[in-house]
Amino acid sequence: MNSATATTPLQDLRAWLTRHNLEAVYVTKPVSIAYLTGFLAEPFERLMALAVRPDSATLIVPALEQEKASRHSDHAKVVAWRDGEDAYAHVRAALEGCIEVGVEKEHLTLQAAEMLVARTAVREMVDVSLEIRRLRRIKNHDEVEKLARAASITDAVTEVVLDRLRAGQTELEVAVMIGAAIGEQGGTLSFESLVQSGPNSALPHMHPTSRKLAKGDFVLLDFGAAFDGYRADTTRMAVVGEPSARHKEIHSLVLAAHDAAIAAVRAGTTTGAVDSAARHVIDGAGMGDRFFHRVGHGLGLEAHEDPSLDPGSATVLEAGMVFTIEPGVYIPGWGGVRIEDDVVVERSACRVLTKADRSLRVISAR
Repeated sequence: MNSATATTPLQDLRAWLTRHNLEAVYVTKPVSIAYLTGFLAEPFERLMALAVRPDSATLIVPALEQEKASRHSDHAKVVAWRDGEDAYAHVRAALEGCIEVGVEKEHLTLQAAEMLVARTAVREMVDVSLEIRRLRRIKNHDEVEKLARAASITDAVTEVVLDRLRAGQTELEVAVMIGAAIGEQGGTLSFESLVQSGPNSALPHMHPTSRKLAKGDFVLLDFGAAFDGYRADTTRMAVVGEPSARHKEIHSLVLAAHDAAIAAVRAGTTTGAVDSAARHVIDGAGMGDRFFHRVGHGLGLEAHEDPSLDPGSATVLEAGMVFTIEPGVYIPGWGGVRIEDDVVVERSACRVLTKADRSLRVISAR
């Protein structure tokens, strides 16, 4: 993890630019701009970009974002354009004389690329998406602290919401309850909350419906709070009425897989090895075909970012990486269990950021 005297992300990108003999990098993805400058905004259809050169950085924003950008962007000159003005005049000035520039090909549209060529001297574009994603994988101390704060808010909300769950509530009502509780705790939603009951809990990305929580249902809650742009992500399980032996068996199996994966996390191991640790437990119980997704994904300014903990993946874990651990078992027509926590990699182990009770919580069926 970076020390207090470490270089800034913008300095790291400039160093990479110099090593690769590029004249400039033209960054357009809002989350990348936030990572490099500290300024986070969604411009929608308006142009927003960061032009990085070896000795300068220019942040081009719509006028309605100028004040916020000036307050939050510590490392770039801010220039603004008003609706009706020529935004590309600022781009041309920021990239004056540049012929070859780095761009994020995963974000820059063909239309925007054609406009860049038409309005500036740029004639060749090199993809820098992988490099920016690589830089973002390792969180510095401040980033980890923001993620820890997001996790703390999420933990508090977990307890509030589980205490308020009642039979007869709809999945949609519970999702609204989660959002309100996150706001009460000083956070914002990381992503659209997932609330899945009964058979719906066997569908990992099922959005909340008007289905009512009923006796015998698993209730799966997958949500997270964001703090200063950094996002937590957790999943906890409940059951309506006294759990059956099958409820307990599946929950215990997934919890054992979850614990095995967390025990495998340390700098120097691979993402695939962490996935394998969880998968080995579930395979051993004869339920391997019911665990059909990766064991986790990176967290940061996005709820899903690098690294990806896929089966067989070979990314070597480094101290400062932050990601989820979330094995699951899903039985069609009956229900599913997923238990998810956020961890930060350390040299010889990991630190678990989300700490809410992982037991199977019982909701009154009355």
